[in-house]
Amino acid sequence: MTQWEIVVGLEVHAQLSTQTKIFSGASTAFGADPNTQACAVDLALPGVLPVLNRGAVERAIRLGLAIGAPINRRSVFARKNYFYPDLPKGYQISQMDEPIVQGGSLLISTASGEKLIRITRAHLEEDAGKSLHGEAPGLTGIDLNRAGVPLLEIVSEPDLRSAAEAVAYARTLHNLVMWLDICDGNMQEGSFRCDANVSVRPVGSTTLGTRCEIKNLNSFRFLERAIDYEARRQIELLEEGNRIRQETRLYDADKDETRTMRSKEDAFDYRYFPDPDLLPVVISDAWIARTEADMPELPWRLRARLVAQYGLSDYDAGILTSVRVMAEYFEQMVLASGGAAKQCANWMTGELLAALNRNELAFSANPISAGQLGLLILRVQDGTVSGKLGKTVFEALWQGEGSVDEIIAARGLRQVSDSGAISAMIAEVLAKFPAQVAEYRAGKEKMLGFLVGQVMKASQGKANPQQLNEMLIEQLGRPSHPD
Repeated sequence: MTQWEIVVGLEVHAQLSTQTKIFSGASTAFGADPNTQACAVDLALPGVLPVLNRGAVERAIRLGLAIGAPINRRSVFARKNYFYPDLPKGYQISQMDEPIVQGGSLLISTASGEKLIRITRAHLEEDAGKSLHGEAPGLTGIDLNRAGVPLLEIVSEPDLRSAAEAVAYARTLHNLVMWLDICDGNMQEGSFRCDANVSVRPVGSTTLGTRCEIKNLNSFRFLERAIDYEARRQIELLEEGNRIRQETRLYDADKDETRTMRSKEDAFDYRYFPDPDLLPVVISDAWIARTEADMPELPWRLRARLVAQYGLSDYDAGILTSVRVMAEYFEQMVLASGGAAKQCANWMTGELLAALNRNELAFSANPISAGQLGLLILRVQDGTVSGKLGKTVFEALWQGEGSVDEIIAARGLRQVSDSGAISAMIAEVLAKFPAQVAEYRAGKEKMLGFLVGQVMKASQGKANPQQLNEMLIEQLGRPSHPD
């Protein structure tokens, strides 16, 4: 029986984070009433002319630099001609032969290790409007608020060999565009969506099979399911002796299947030609240098630095660099803690992320400042509070009860380090539990934990644990070990 290999290439549309559209001054804000953010340019009224948004070009350059791609010093906009009700001009302004970014790559993590995915190109284009079905019985409405919204279409080579690899690539790219602050990554609002080109071929073959394109996948789960279904569909057709027809398909999440949308067009079907209303985009070396100087440290470089500089594990460094705001928070927290990097990582990946997950909050909605959480770790490190009581302080910080020092003072949580006070509590406990003391001295060492717990209970958790252990062992003496 033939063994099949899945071949996938992704086309990702990232909505750029400009305040206005790519060729007009209309707003790009999400959620406005239909057709309230469509100006004369977006509506394609006679006599209007497009004016390129410099911010969109800047964001495209950022991506190109991040993926190690050549930035074309000269790029050209073209008209991609097709008819659709939500495309007022009858064509889409895009880039074809001379895109702004050409080449590059992205390293992804897969079950079998790291893999380099080649990127063919990234080009600027405008979005179309949106057809609204079911707003009125038997009618379709047109909302042109999205018409002219700036997109960066990022096209990969067919280097992906499974749905899982496709999701890993999409997630890595999703993280990168948000890290660079060029896209908000909101998949529910359509800011980041994928088209998957899927084909299959016999294992060992170097010839690409006939591909089908699955349009507008706006979640990683749908991306994975759609590719898996489409690959199974194609394999079944081929094993039954049928041919694959090149076409564009849609994924139906309710039925978990893909279905035909239209026959797949090739580039010549769109009759691309240079847009006569737009000059070529000329990018100087100085512009590229300024853009590169303003870019944040890239996530993979920061990850390596956190491991080398702070001694973090690869796992912890990976979590801390999954979102840029989290990485920035961590380094601010380390400063506030006096350099206790490993403890900061533990608190962030433990208590803090758990609290955010319980409350279903994004990291950006974290109510505790990096300075205060770092100070809490410093107070645990310097013995002001115990680790256990530190968690009590954390909960109070989360509830907004005040600063770390205010909470410690108001709740009386300061750790007892007075040797006389601890000694008195130890004497009281030893007198109260003579049987357990005898068992410990007879060799039952686990009784030490019981006695420590009783002293901690007597101190309401405030006794300095290290000091308590040392003093208790000194008063008890070493247990005997019978032959």
